[in-house]
Amino acid sequence: MFDLDRGTIIVTGGAGLIGSAVVWALNRRGIDDILIIDRLDRSEKWRHLVPLRFSDYIDADEFEQRTSDGDDFGGVGTVFHLGACSATTEDDADYLMRNNYEYTKHLAHWAGENAERFVYASSAATYGALEDDLSDEADLRTLRPLNMYAYSKHLFDLYAARVELDRSICGIKYFNVFGPNEDHKGDMRSVVCKAYEQIRDSGSVKLFKSHRPEFRDGEQRRDFIYVKDAADMTLHLAESDAAGLFNVGFGRAQTWLELVRPIFPALGLSERIEFVDMPERLRGKYQYSTCARMDRIRATGYDAPPTPLGDAVADYVTNYLVPGRCLDPAESK
Repeated sequence: MFDLDRGTIIVTGGAGLIGSAVVWALNRRGIDDILIIDRLDRSEKWRHLVPLRFSDYIDADEFEQRTSDGDDFGGVGTVFHLGACSATTEDDADYLMRNNYEYTKHLAHWAGENAERFVYASSAATYGALEDDLSDEADLRTLRPLNMYAYSKHLFDLYAARVELDRSICGIKYFNVFGPNEDHKGDMRSVVCKAYEQIRDSGSVKLFKSHRPEFRDGEQRRDFIYVKDAADMTLHLAESDAAGLFNVGFGRAQTWLELVRPIFPALGLSERIEFVDMPERLRGKYQYSTCARMDRIRATGYDAPPTPLGDAVADYVTNYLVPGRCLDPAESK
Protein backbone atom coordinates (compact mmCIF):
# COMPACT_ATOMS: atom_id res chain seq x y z
CA MET A 1 0.00 0.00 0.00
CA PHE A 2 1.17 3.52 -0.79
CA ASP A 3 0.85 6.22 1.87
CA LEU A 4 -0.72 9.39 0.43
CA ASP A 5 0.78 11.35 3.34
CA ARG A 6 4.21 10.67 1.86
CA GLY A 7 5.23 13.91 0.16
CA THR A 8 3.38 16.73 -1.56
CA ILE A 9 0.37 15.80 -3.68
CA ILE A 10 -0.09 17.52 -7.04
CA VAL A 11 -3.61 17.67 -8.48
CA THR A 12 -3.94 19.01 -12.00
CA GLY A 13 -7.44 20.16 -12.85
CA GLY A 14 -7.82 20.71 -9.12
CA ALA A 15 -10.63 23.24 -9.52
CA GLY A 16 -12.63 20.97 -11.84
CA LEU A 17 -15.34 18.42 -11.09
CA ILE A 18 -13.25 15.33 -10.29
CA GLY A 19 -10.10 17.22 -9.31
CA SER A 20 -11.82 19.33 -6.65
CA ALA A 21 -13.62 16.23 -5.34
CA VAL A 22 -10.25 14.47 -4.97
CA VAL A 23 -8.88 17.47 -3.02
CA TRP A 24 -12.08 17.46 -0.93
CA ALA A 25 -11.63 13.75 -0.17
CA LEU A 26 -7.97 14.28 0.74
CA ASN A 27 -8.88 17.17 3.04
CA ARG A 28 -11.41 14.96 4.82
CA ARG A 29 -8.53 12.60 5.57
CA GLY A 30 -6.57 15.47 7.06
CA ILE A 31 -4.26 15.87 4.04
CA ASP A 32 -3.63 19.43 2.84
CA ASP A 33 -0.04 19.40 1.52
CA ILE A 34 -1.53 19.76 -1.95
CA LEU A 35 -0.40 21.78 -4.95
CA ILE A 36 -3.32 22.59 -7.25
CA ILE A 37 -2.72 23.11 -10.96
CA ASP A 38 -5.44 24.47 -13.23
CA ARG A 39 -6.48 27.12 -15.74
CA LEU A 40 -9.17 29.30 -14.19
CA ASP A 41 -9.62 31.61 -17.19
CA ARG A 42 -12.95 33.48 -17.02
CA SER A 43 -14.92 30.63 -15.45
CA GLU A 44 -16.43 30.58 -11.99
CA LYS A 45 -14.66 27.38 -10.96
CA TRP A 46 -12.40 29.40 -8.66
CA ARG A 47 -15.34 29.16 -6.26
CA HIS A 48 -14.69 25.43 -5.89
CA LEU A 49 -11.31 26.22 -4.34
CA VAL A 50 -12.64 28.52 -1.61
CA PRO A 51 -13.60 25.81 0.95
CA LEU A 52 -10.64 23.54 0.14
CA ARG A 53 -7.31 23.38 1.98
CA PHE A 54 -4.13 23.31 -0.10
CA SER A 55 -0.60 24.68 0.06
CA ASP A 56 -0.42 26.52 -3.28
CA TYR A 57 -1.99 27.11 -6.68
CA ILE A 58 -0.08 27.35 -9.98
CA ASP A 59 -1.42 28.04 -13.45
CA ALA A 60 -1.15 25.01 -15.75
CA ASP A 61 1.03 26.78 -18.33
CA GLU A 62 3.45 28.00 -15.67
CA PHE A 63 3.56 24.51 -14.17
CA GLU A 64 4.39 22.98 -17.55
CA GLN A 65 7.20 25.50 -18.06
CA ARG A 66 8.64 24.95 -14.60
CA THR A 67 8.63 21.16 -14.99
CA SER A 68 10.29 21.58 -18.40
CA ASP A 69 12.96 23.74 -16.72
CA GLY A 70 13.72 20.97 -14.24
CA ASP A 71 11.81 22.17 -11.17
CA ASP A 72 11.09 19.10 -9.04
CA PHE A 73 8.88 20.98 -6.54
CA GLY A 74 10.69 19.17 -3.73
CA GLY A 75 9.42 15.90 -2.33
CA VAL A 76 6.41 15.09 -4.52
CA GLY A 77 4.69 11.88 -3.51
CA THR A 78 1.66 11.60 -5.81
CA VAL A 79 0.54 13.30 -9.00
CA PHE A 80 -3.17 13.12 -9.82
CA HIS A 81 -3.33 14.32 -13.42
CA LEU A 82 -7.02 15.11 -13.80
CA GLY A 83 -6.79 18.29 -15.86
CA ALA A 84 -7.82 18.16 -19.52
CA CYS A 85 -10.19 19.59 -22.06
CA SER A 86 -13.18 17.30 -21.49
CA ALA A 87 -15.53 18.73 -24.12
CA THR A 88 -16.61 15.93 -26.44
CA THR A 89 -17.72 18.62 -28.91
CA GLU A 90 -14.31 20.34 -29.12
CA ASP A 91 -13.26 20.33 -32.78
CA ASP A 92 -9.79 21.90 -32.48
CA ALA A 93 -7.75 18.74 -32.87
CA ASP A 94 -4.42 20.53 -32.47
CA TYR A 95 -5.56 21.96 -29.12
CA LEU A 96 -6.73 18.55 -27.89
CA MET A 97 -3.47 16.91 -28.92
CA ARG A 98 -1.43 19.54 -27.10
CA ASN A 99 -3.61 19.76 -24.01
CA ASN A 100 -4.69 16.14 -23.52
CA TYR A 101 -1.98 14.07 -25.18
CA GLU A 102 1.34 15.94 -25.25
CA TYR A 103 0.82 17.53 -21.82
CA THR A 104 0.03 14.10 -20.31
CA LYS A 105 3.10 12.54 -21.93
CA HIS A 106 5.29 15.33 -20.60
CA LEU A 107 3.87 15.12 -17.09
CA ALA A 108 4.02 11.31 -16.94
CA HIS A 109 7.72 11.33 -17.75
CA TRP A 110 8.37 14.19 -15.34
CA ALA A 111 6.53 12.30 -12.59
CA GLY A 112 8.56 9.19 -13.37
CA GLU A 113 11.67 11.11 -12.36
CA ASN A 114 10.24 13.33 -9.60
CA ALA A 115 7.25 11.61 -7.97
CA GLU A 116 6.41 8.23 -6.51
CA ARG A 117 2.90 7.77 -7.96
CA PHE A 118 1.24 8.99 -11.17
CA VAL A 119 -2.52 8.59 -11.52
CA TYR A 120 -4.22 10.08 -14.58
CA ALA A 121 -7.68 10.46 -16.05
CA SER A 122 -8.38 8.45 -19.15
CA SER A 123 -12.05 8.24 -20.15
CA ALA A 124 -14.83 5.75 -20.79
CA ALA A 125 -15.30 7.64 -24.06
CA THR A 126 -12.30 5.70 -25.37
CA TYR A 127 -14.60 2.66 -25.73
CA GLY A 128 -16.31 4.36 -28.65
CA ALA A 129 -19.64 2.87 -29.73
CA LEU A 130 -19.30 -0.28 -27.61
CA GLU A 131 -22.25 -0.92 -25.31
CA ASP A 132 -22.50 -2.84 -22.02
CA ASP A 133 -19.87 -5.05 -20.42
CA LEU A 134 -17.12 -2.52 -21.13
CA SER A 135 -13.90 -4.13 -19.95
CA ASP A 136 -10.75 -2.31 -18.87
CA GLU A 137 -8.89 -5.44 -19.96
CA ALA A 138 -9.89 -4.98 -23.61
CA ASP A 139 -7.14 -4.88 -26.22
CA LEU A 140 -6.59 -1.13 -26.68
CA ARG A 141 -5.86 -1.63 -30.37
CA THR A 142 -9.44 -2.77 -30.94
CA LEU A 143 -11.07 0.40 -29.54
CA ARG A 144 -12.47 3.03 -31.91
CA PRO A 145 -13.20 6.39 -30.21
CA LEU A 146 -16.00 8.42 -31.77
CA ASN A 147 -14.71 11.97 -31.18
CA MET A 148 -11.44 13.83 -30.98
CA TYR A 149 -11.61 14.24 -27.20
CA ALA A 150 -11.88 10.48 -26.74
CA TYR A 151 -9.11 9.87 -29.27
CA SER A 152 -6.73 12.26 -27.47
CA LYS A 153 -7.28 10.23 -24.29
CA HIS A 154 -7.01 6.91 -26.08
CA LEU A 155 -3.77 7.95 -27.76
CA PHE A 156 -2.05 8.39 -24.41
CA ASP A 157 -3.35 5.01 -23.20
CA LEU A 158 -1.78 3.47 -26.30
CA TYR A 159 1.46 5.38 -25.77
CA ALA A 160 1.70 4.32 -22.12
CA ALA A 161 1.29 0.68 -23.14
CA ARG A 162 3.79 0.96 -26.00
CA VAL A 163 6.59 2.39 -23.83
CA GLU A 164 5.55 0.24 -20.84
CA LEU A 165 4.62 3.17 -18.63
CA ASP A 166 1.40 1.28 -17.89
CA ARG A 167 3.40 -1.06 -15.67
CA SER A 168 3.98 1.70 -13.12
CA ILE A 169 1.25 4.33 -13.61
CA CYS A 170 -2.51 4.13 -13.13
CA GLY A 171 -5.08 5.34 -15.68
CA ILE A 172 -8.75 5.75 -14.77
CA LYS A 173 -11.60 5.38 -17.25
CA TYR A 174 -14.25 7.51 -15.61
CA PHE A 175 -17.80 6.80 -16.73
CA ASN A 176 -20.72 9.26 -16.35
CA VAL A 177 -19.60 11.29 -13.34
CA PHE A 178 -22.04 13.81 -11.87
CA GLY A 179 -22.21 15.89 -8.74
CA PRO A 180 -21.25 19.16 -7.07
CA ASN A 181 -18.62 21.44 -8.64
CA GLU A 182 -19.62 20.87 -12.27
CA ASP A 183 -21.39 24.21 -12.74
CA HIS A 184 -18.52 25.60 -14.86
CA LYS A 185 -18.80 22.89 -17.52
CA GLY A 186 -21.50 24.54 -19.65
CA ASP A 187 -23.02 22.08 -22.12
CA MET A 188 -20.82 19.33 -20.67
CA ARG A 189 -22.65 19.44 -17.31
CA SER A 190 -24.45 16.27 -16.30
CA VAL A 191 -28.09 15.65 -17.13
CA VAL A 192 -28.84 15.93 -13.40
CA CYS A 193 -27.59 19.51 -13.34
CA LYS A 194 -29.38 20.47 -16.55
CA ALA A 195 -32.60 18.66 -15.57
CA TYR A 196 -32.62 20.37 -12.17
CA GLU A 197 -32.54 23.76 -13.89
CA GLN A 198 -35.34 22.76 -16.30
CA ILE A 199 -37.52 21.45 -13.48
CA ARG A 200 -36.80 24.45 -11.26
CA ASP A 201 -37.69 26.89 -14.03
CA SER A 202 -40.59 25.11 -15.77
CA GLY A 203 -41.70 22.25 -13.54
CA SER A 204 -40.84 19.63 -16.16
CA VAL A 205 -37.87 18.00 -17.86
CA LYS A 206 -37.31 16.96 -21.48
CA LEU A 207 -35.64 13.66 -22.40
CA PHE A 208 -34.86 12.22 -25.81
CA LYS A 209 -37.25 9.72 -27.33
CA SER A 210 -35.82 6.34 -28.18
CA HIS A 211 -35.25 5.55 -31.85
CA ARG A 212 -34.50 1.87 -31.27
CA PRO A 213 -37.47 -0.44 -30.73
CA GLU A 214 -35.80 -2.47 -27.96
CA PHE A 215 -35.58 0.64 -25.76
CA ARG A 216 -38.65 2.52 -24.57
CA ASP A 217 -38.52 6.32 -24.24
CA GLY A 218 -36.34 7.33 -21.31
CA GLU A 219 -34.99 3.83 -20.82
CA GLN A 220 -31.74 4.42 -22.64
CA ARG A 221 -29.09 3.49 -20.07
CA ARG A 222 -25.79 4.81 -18.76
CA ASP A 223 -23.38 3.86 -16.01
CA PHE A 224 -23.81 6.87 -13.69
CA ILE A 225 -21.36 7.41 -10.82
CA TYR A 226 -21.53 10.09 -8.10
CA VAL A 227 -18.42 12.26 -7.96
CA LYS A 228 -17.89 11.49 -4.26
CA ASP A 229 -17.66 7.78 -5.11
CA ALA A 230 -15.39 8.50 -8.07
CA ALA A 231 -13.03 10.43 -5.78
CA ASP A 232 -13.03 7.61 -3.23
CA MET A 233 -12.15 5.05 -5.90
CA THR A 234 -9.43 7.34 -7.23
CA LEU A 235 -7.74 7.60 -3.83
CA HIS A 236 -8.03 3.85 -3.35
CA LEU A 237 -6.28 3.16 -6.65
CA ALA A 238 -3.50 5.59 -5.76
CA GLU A 239 -3.01 3.92 -2.38
CA SER A 240 -3.16 0.38 -3.73
CA ASP A 241 -0.15 0.75 -6.06
CA ALA A 242 -2.47 -0.33 -8.89
CA ALA A 243 -0.99 -0.09 -12.38
CA GLY A 244 -2.65 -0.09 -15.78
CA LEU A 245 -6.16 0.99 -16.72
CA PHE A 246 -9.17 0.79 -14.42
CA ASN A 247 -12.85 1.52 -14.96
CA VAL A 248 -14.48 3.79 -12.40
CA GLY A 249 -18.25 3.58 -12.59
CA PHE A 250 -21.24 2.17 -10.75
CA GLY A 251 -21.00 -1.18 -12.50
CA ARG A 252 -24.67 -1.15 -13.47
CA ALA A 253 -26.51 0.50 -16.35
CA GLN A 254 -29.40 2.69 -15.17
CA THR A 255 -31.97 4.61 -17.17
CA TRP A 256 -32.37 8.33 -17.74
CA LEU A 257 -35.74 8.00 -16.00
CA GLU A 258 -34.04 6.58 -12.90
CA LEU A 259 -31.64 9.51 -13.04
CA VAL A 260 -34.14 12.38 -13.28
CA ARG A 261 -37.09 11.08 -11.26
CA PRO A 262 -35.46 11.68 -7.82
CA ILE A 263 -35.10 15.39 -8.67
CA PHE A 264 -38.87 15.97 -8.41
CA PRO A 265 -39.36 14.80 -4.79
CA ALA A 266 -36.11 16.54 -3.82
CA LEU A 267 -37.77 19.78 -4.98
CA GLY A 268 -41.20 18.87 -3.58
CA LEU A 269 -42.73 18.75 -7.08
CA SER A 270 -44.91 16.31 -9.00
CA GLU A 271 -43.23 14.38 -11.79
CA ARG A 272 -43.53 15.87 -15.29
CA ILE A 273 -41.37 14.32 -18.02
CA GLU A 274 -41.66 15.13 -21.73
CA PHE A 275 -40.03 13.19 -24.55
CA VAL A 276 -38.63 15.01 -27.58
CA ASP A 277 -37.12 13.77 -30.84
CA MET A 278 -33.38 13.30 -30.88
CA PRO A 279 -31.67 15.51 -33.50
CA GLU A 280 -30.84 13.62 -36.67
CA ARG A 281 -27.13 14.48 -36.35
CA LEU A 282 -26.92 12.55 -33.07
CA ARG A 283 -28.88 9.41 -33.93
CA GLY A 284 -26.06 7.58 -35.67
CA LYS A 285 -23.61 8.16 -32.80
CA TYR A 286 -25.93 7.80 -29.81
CA GLN A 287 -25.17 4.99 -27.36
CA TYR A 288 -28.24 3.36 -25.86
CA SER A 289 -26.47 1.53 -23.06
CA THR A 290 -23.10 1.70 -21.31
CA CYS A 291 -21.94 -0.31 -18.33
CA ALA A 292 -18.50 -0.61 -16.73
CA ARG A 293 -16.93 -3.93 -15.85
CA MET A 294 -15.60 -3.35 -12.34
CA ASP A 295 -13.68 -6.61 -11.83
CA ARG A 296 -10.21 -5.06 -11.91
CA ILE A 297 -10.80 -2.42 -9.25
CA ARG A 298 -12.58 -4.98 -7.06
CA ALA A 299 -9.56 -7.24 -7.40
CA THR A 300 -7.42 -4.50 -5.81
CA GLY A 301 -9.53 -4.77 -2.66
CA TYR A 302 -12.02 -1.97 -3.26
CA ASP A 303 -15.31 -3.24 -1.83
CA ALA A 304 -17.28 -0.10 -0.92
CA PRO A 305 -20.73 -0.08 -2.54
CA PRO A 306 -21.43 3.00 -4.68
CA THR A 307 -24.06 5.45 -3.47
CA PRO A 308 -27.46 4.34 -4.81
CA LEU A 309 -28.42 6.53 -7.74
CA GLY A 310 -31.56 7.98 -6.13
CA ASP A 311 -29.66 8.85 -2.95
CA ALA A 312 -26.82 10.45 -4.92
CA VAL A 313 -29.19 12.60 -6.98
CA ALA A 314 -31.12 13.66 -3.86
CA ASP A 315 -27.89 14.58 -2.05
CA TYR A 316 -26.65 16.59 -5.04
CA VAL A 317 -29.91 18.49 -5.51
CA THR A 318 -30.77 19.08 -1.85
CA ASN A 319 -27.33 19.84 -0.43
CA TYR A 320 -25.56 21.50 -3.36
CA LEU A 321 -27.75 22.65 -6.25
CA VAL A 322 -30.61 24.20 -4.27
CA PRO A 323 -28.40 26.15 -1.83
CA GLY A 324 -25.73 26.80 -4.49
CA ARG A 325 -22.98 25.18 -2.41
CA CYS A 326 -19.61 23.69 -3.39
CA LEU A 327 -17.95 20.64 -1.88
CA ASP A 328 -16.66 21.62 1.56
CA PRO A 329 -14.43 19.33 3.63
CA ALA A 330 -15.92 20.87 6.78
CA GLU A 331 -19.42 19.60 5.94
CA SER A 332 -20.88 16.84 8.12
CA LYS A 333 -20.23 13.24 7.13
